[in-house]
Amino acid sequence: MKRKVLIVEDDDLMREVLTDYFSDANYEVDEATDGLTAIDKIEYKDYDLIILDVMLPELDGFSICRRIRKTKDTPIIMTTARSDEDDKLIGYELGADDYVTKPFSPRVLLAKANSLINRSHGTVIGNNNEVSCSGITINQDSHTVSVDNEYIDLTPKEYDLLMFLMINKGKVLSRDTLLSKVWGYDYFGDLRTVDTHIKKLRAKLGNKAVHIKTLIKAGYKFDENVTEE
Repeated sequence: MKRKVLIVEDDDLMREVLTDYFSDANYEVDEATDGLTAIDKIEYKDYDLIILDVMLPELDGFSICRRIRKTKDTPIIMTTARSDEDDKLIGYELGADDYVTKPFSPRVLLAKANSLINRSHGTVIGNNNEVSCSGITINQDSHTVSVDNEYIDLTPKEYDLLMFLMINKGKVLSRDTLLSKVWGYDYFGDLRTVDTHIKKLRAKLGNKAVHIKTLIKAGYKFDENVTEE
């Protein structure tokens, strides 16, 4: 089943970018542009995650967070253009699970979202903020990667590429998608950049490289259902 996320954001461009990003990651996305609309949606539907802007028309994010916590324990990530520490403390005191300051990377927000949902569903082992599959483990707290409990050294882009492939395991990702999601919408590099990084990443993964499958004319996917040599 698709994970359900509500994005509460009054900035049209920001909301569109986040909606596209989470939709591409196989989320079912609902949107709200003001606080009252958000409350209506939350009352009539259960979400796996709520991304909640602080400054909203009709009803601000803090008030929404307070009302949600009266009846639901849905994971909440609050977003704001302000970096005031007091704002963050208020958000946490009201029950927010995480807080990001604009501008932020949609890629990082997606990683936080997946981690929060996994924790709420009890699928993350212990207290580690980890993504793990087929003997490959990414620890997002320490920003490290291990293969069969042996650490490997990845560049930042190799790390981001592996992360995006693994959190979208089983899904075919085109080179255009990987380029825009890993390198960013404003990156104007060649599609061969993706192929080069995939090649280097495979070399470092050793026998685990078989899990990164090439699909001719389609792109790449992380496939956990393959036999390792």
